[in-house]
Parts: sequence; C-alpha cells; structure tokens
Amino acid sequence: MLEEWTLRRPLGGKANLRAQLTYLLDIGQMRNVELQVMPMDREEHAGPAGSTELLTFDNGTAVERSPSVANGRPVSDLRQLRILELRYGIIRAQALTPRASAAFIEQLLGET
Repeated sequence: MLEEWTLRRPLGGKANLRAQLTYLLDIGQMRNVELQVMPMDREEHAGPAGSTELLTFDNGTAVERSPSVANGRPVSDLRQLRILELRYGIIRAQALTPRASAAFIEQLLGET
C-alpha cells in the first residue's frame, strides 16, 4: 500500500523518481506482490496514522507493528490483530486496485 504523495515527491531528482517508479512497476509484476495506491483525493482513509507492518506466518500466527498502536511495539494479541486486519481490509478497499494502481504509476512515470 503506497500513498500517492510518496510517488510524486522527487527526492533525489526526477531521474531518481523515474527509477523508483520503474522499479515499483517491475516488482508489481511479481506473483507474490500486490501494490495498491491510496489516492490523495480520497475523503475517507482508514489508516491516516502512518505505516503498519503485518507479518503472518505459516502456522497461522501473526505479529503487527504500527506507530499508532502500542507505541510502535509489536502486537500479537488476537483481538488487537483482528482490529488491525479489519482496518487493513478497509484501507485496501479504499485504495486503487492493483491493476489501477499500476496504470496510475505508469501515468506518473509518463509525467516525469
């Protein structure tokens, strides 16, 4: 999940931005990767508090870490994890689909 503004900021110059956008398009083609872009024009956003990392393991357990929850410490409490997973699902629904996200990144690449 990527915020649109992070794809527009030309840190390191336009050549660097072009390389980053091209790289995102490349990794977005991988079978185990789904990139989604959250457009800036969305009036609703279930995750404005910042980044979230959710790790799920083969044995069904999971650990989550977010600056907005538990002061950024890893959380493994099932109730907290369920809330965070639901929030993540809402964020995914609010963002562009992976296909629309790739088209959006391609459009940004054409603009730089």
